[in-house]
Amino acid sequence: MLAAGGTDALVFIELGAVVLGLAVLARVAERVGLSPIPLYLLAGLCFGDGGVATLELSEDFLDVTAQIGVVLLLLTLGLEYTADELRSTLRRGARDGIVDLVANALPGVAAGVILGWGAKETLLLAGVTYISSSGVIAKVLDDLGRLGNRETPTVLSVLVLEDLAMAAYLPLVGIVLAGTSLLAATVSLGVALGATVVVLVFALRFGHLVSRALSSRSDEALLLGLLGSTLLVGGLAEQAGVSAAVGAFLVGIAVSGPVQERASELVRPLRDVFAAIFFLVFSLRIDPSDLPPVAFAALALAVVTAGSKMASAWYSTARAGVAARGRVRAGTVLIARGEFSIVIAELGTAAGLDPRLAALAAAYVLVMATAGPVLTRSADALAGRTVTGRALPAP
Repeated sequence: MLAAGGTDALVFIELGAVVLGLAVLARVAERVGLSPIPLYLLAGLCFGDGGVATLELSEDFLDVTAQIGVVLLLLTLGLEYTADELRSTLRRGARDGIVDLVANALPGVAAGVILGWGAKETLLLAGVTYISSSGVIAKVLDDLGRLGNRETPTVLSVLVLEDLAMAAYLPLVGIVLAGTSLLAATVSLGVALGATVVVLVFALRFGHLVSRALSSRSDEALLLGLLGSTLLVGGLAEQAGVSAAVGAFLVGIAVSGPVQERASELVRPLRDVFAAIFFLVFSLRIDPSDLPPVAFAALALAVVTAGSKMASAWYSTARAGVAARGRVRAGTVLIARGEFSIVIAELGTAAGLDPRLAALAAAYVLVMATAGPVLTRSADALAGRTVTGRALPAP
């Protein structure tokens, strides 16, 4: 560890080099029109155990920084949604959410069984394959100017339902990984889900009070109040058996109106910095020699789940009356996996599960976070070839 090496100067030099390296990767990703997540993961593989060089950064520093990255990711995700949007989505999109869950979690379950993994690894792999990357998808839609498209409300509805499903899934995973008895696990799960429901109901009904309490003309006061509240609720959520990330997501939902818009802008740069470090830290702990044995499984899983996500998106957008071209666009944009898949795999790493899970998740996300944006950019051409064999009319 670096602390044993001794000097504060060396800490700053190595940390500065890491952050500058991530900045270069972000610029490269922007230049080629892709998400930077695959590049962050590749960098971690290059400079972790078994890579071309090893970064001797403090483990404690990296762990805390990565955890803050997850919390900020979920906070900003919650800030994207209003209480009214959540109510509408829960009322109208439940069937779409169930189809999306079954279609995209089952391939992960099947893969875990085929690979001969245990129940815990299989449960985590189902989560890895199920959830799309809200961060990657939001950026792609914005870059391509598709936020006003006919299919976009359905895409966003699916993302909201997936994020809410994580509010139940993450506590469940935490309890399963803890290895408690069936009775203790049932009680813990009931407490965790109950706490989640209470906070969610409070956010939906009394979010305006939270916004009023945080509101300030000073950006500094608003940001400090929001971050302090998020960390406090996250810590209390952990005590109740709910992930701190879920607590952060619920805090984001509770903030509404002009405060929500300002808070989102203030938090986003912090989120980007800490999230980049989170992805780097995750892959630093993966030995590149673990990737070849799972490469075929990752590619096969990528092909299957790309198809299953296209199918579930086609179903949802068809119910909404979207034309065929829009259905293909929705399917391709939802293919991308990213931050949540890595968060889930990191839970397995922290619990000491089969190291192949982290390697498979990393390889899978590398493929999906790259393929999703690429396929989305060529969705119209793809629709013309695969839907009717000829160019489709504009929606």
